[in-house]
Parts: sequence; C-alpha cells; structure tokens
Amino acid sequence: MSSFGPWLLVLGAGVILVEGAVAGVWSVRLVRQGRALSARLERERGFVRADVARLRETLEETRRLWEPWRRALRRLRHPLVAALLASFWRRAAG
Repeated sequence: MSSFGPWLLVLGAGVILVEGAVAGVWSVRLVRQGRALSARLERERGFVRADVARLRETLEETRRLWEPWRRALRRLRHPLVAALLASFWRRAAG
C-alpha cells in the first residue's frame, strides 16, 4: 500500500502536464485566430471608412447641386403659394 501514493502523485503530475500542454496548444490557436480576426476587422474597417468618405462626398455634391433650387422650393412650399395653386387646379378642373 505504501507504493500506491507515489504513483498517484506521478500520475497526477503527468495529467497536469498533459492538461498544460493542451491548454498551451489551444492558447496558441486562439492567439492566431484572434490576430487573423483583428486583421480582417481592420481591413473591413478600412472599407467602411472609404464608403463613409464616398457617401459624404456624394452628400456634399448633392447639396451643392440642389443649392440653386433651394430658394425656389422654399417659396413653393409657402402656404399662400399652395393655396393659389390649389385654386388654379380647382378652376382648371371645372
């Protein structure tokens, strides 16, 4: 019975070493996957930034193109102009 204890100690130490090796392999794999994911995320972030920049340029161009029409449209939305146009449409209809 006295030789049973040291063998359990050796077996326990071996299991701990195997578990440490498995944990090390998993850690290395997780680090590699994390780095790959980080690189992919950075690449996608660059695409999104480029898209946002292009969208801002397009919005600015749209604003510049609508600038001459803005005053006319604002005047056409006035309630008196709307009532006048409605009156013309009623007279034309009948």
